[in-house]
Amino acid sequence: MLRRTVLTRLALVTVPLLATTAQAAATVGQAAPDFTLRDTGGKPVRLSELRGRHVVLEWTNPGCPFVRKHYRSGNLPTLQKEAVAKNVVWLAINSTSPDHGDYLSPPQLARWMDEQRAAASAALMDEDGRVGHAFGARTTPHMYLIDPQGRLIYAGGIDSIPSARVDDIARATNHVRQALDEALNGRPVSRPTTPPYGCSIKYAS
Repeated sequence: MLRRTVLTRLALVTVPLLATTAQAAATVGQAAPDFTLRDTGGKPVRLSELRGRHVVLEWTNPGCPFVRKHYRSGNLPTLQKEAVAKNVVWLAINSTSPDHGDYLSPPQLARWMDEQRAAASAALMDEDGRVGHAFGARTTPHMYLIDPQGRLIYAGGIDSIPSARVDDIARATNHVRQALDEALNGRPVSRPTTPPYGCSIKYAS
């Protein structure tokens, strides 16, 4: 069973944690930082080797109620399936520190994703938080879209209503679906940045 953190540690996050993190973060319109991470099966995945395809990065933490909202409702699995069917690569990244109560080992994370019927191309382990910090990821979920040339073209929230209530999904504008639709049809992303929301990422100290 997943271990839950206290409510105050799962507080909604909509602002940068540190100015230095924001300064170092990837910038929309510029090349996304390259990285190599291992998936839950131990296979290395390198971002630059995915050039030629759109890539979605999804920061995740199964211990977060905002993440559970979008998985248990089927919202994220459905979005993943839609994207992968259009030749998009979808990478779920877990930057939770191994010493935090929310941490899941690679086999545990793989099992959780299977239980949610996730359709991500891979679930990646970022246990030291290097990749999360490089992108300026602050929340779970925090979403990014990279174009086939390796440029970051969207960064922000999954949708427009920052809540953990499943009922809000139907009323929200899904920013990731909108960005993908525009990008896959050769149009500029109309809202390239939006406020991310969710639980703060439990980075290693």
